[in-house]
Amino acid sequence: MHIAEGAENLFEQLMEWRRHLHAHPELSFHEKETAKFVVQQLSTIPNIKIEENVGGYGVVATLTSGVGPTIALRADMDALPIEEENDLTYKSTKAGIMHACGHDAHTTMLLGAAKLLGGQFERGELTGTVKFIFQPAEEATDENGLSGAPYMIQDGVLDDVSSVIALHVCPWHPVGVVQMNQGFSMANVDVFQATIRGTGGHGGYPHLSTDPLWMLGAVLQTFYGTVSRRVSPLDVVAASIGKIEAGAVSNVIPSEVYIEGTLRSYTPEAREKLAEEVENVFKIVEAFSGEYEFELEKGEPALNNDMEVNRVIEQAIYELYPDMVIDWEPFGMGGEDFGYMTEQIPGAMFFLGCSLEDGEDRDLHTPIFNIDETCMPIGTAIFVKAVNLFLQEEEVHHPLKRNNIQRGA
Repeated sequence: MHIAEGAENLFEQLMEWRRHLHAHPELSFHEKETAKFVVQQLSTIPNIKIEENVGGYGVVATLTSGVGPTIALRADMDALPIEEENDLTYKSTKAGIMHACGHDAHTTMLLGAAKLLGGQFERGELTGTVKFIFQPAEEATDENGLSGAPYMIQDGVLDDVSSVIALHVCPWHPVGVVQMNQGFSMANVDVFQATIRGTGGHGGYPHLSTDPLWMLGAVLQTFYGTVSRRVSPLDVVAASIGKIEAGAVSNVIPSEVYIEGTLRSYTPEAREKLAEEVENVFKIVEAFSGEYEFELEKGEPALNNDMEVNRVIEQAIYELYPDMVIDWEPFGMGGEDFGYMTEQIPGAMFFLGCSLEDGEDRDLHTPIFNIDETCMPIGTAIFVKAVNLFLQEEEVHHPLKRNNIQRGA
């Protein structure tokens, strides 16, 4: 079977699946109907084993010949709390909920890969095992501070898996471009909450109070200098404050100021260093007779792309699409809970160009996000070819074609 042609022949089916999912989005931890739809489609594949309610509403499907290595493919299923503004026949039917991050396309491409690989297993062309991981709750965390990936890991989804691959649609590249990166490629995501406490007092008698808003000025100045002066310029980090709450009326100095912010980093060492230095910033208030509390909530770890898994993905692209452009560049400071999986076993994610040539900036997490659906057979084919390379243990060491480009500003 020519894998690229097989994926192209699925194009109408891929569009139908994706448009159904797009029209019926569900938020993190609520993907019940999405999971049911996935199970319905998987059930048409011969000899596939399906597990439901894995780590929440997760679905895990397995194709196996009984011997050989196990490779996993992962897609996320949840949508975002965004009101869609696109004028589409398949526009979201749920007010305030939208597939604004492409998870409908991710799920669709994984279904396509399962269908094509199911045919290969039925024909006896592959030896080994493939797991198809349809993950819930990538976009949000619950009261325990956890998203879907760690819950699926706790349920044993990776216990027998040697490597795992995922993809993400990429609206800053057109169809025909893939973005890859070696090593740390998306950020550790941590959130901090801090409270600065004084005594408060009358606005007309500030000298009789200890003013936490006055202390805040010193904290902010020091906070925004922390990255450039207390963390190595060779480390990839970012620190931002997104929320400040204080006071109620104009003539009362409040007794406390509440602050929330996010810390982003690539390496474990930079993660620990940044958290330490940011907490030290708040110690400044003690010099102004104030007190502080600081709490750090650790989120998903940095996405760490394994070199050998990347090599197989690159080989798959090279063999399927010799003229494909690969942009070797980190994916940015966003978070991706696939990082929990690459923390456990070798894995990698690649970004798949999907931009529409309509002059609109349809970025991720915006109400006008949309994709060029012709990217979906490409992503499906890369999934399938990568699995073939893993299971057939083909050599991937001959020279590889690299077309490096730079992302625009």
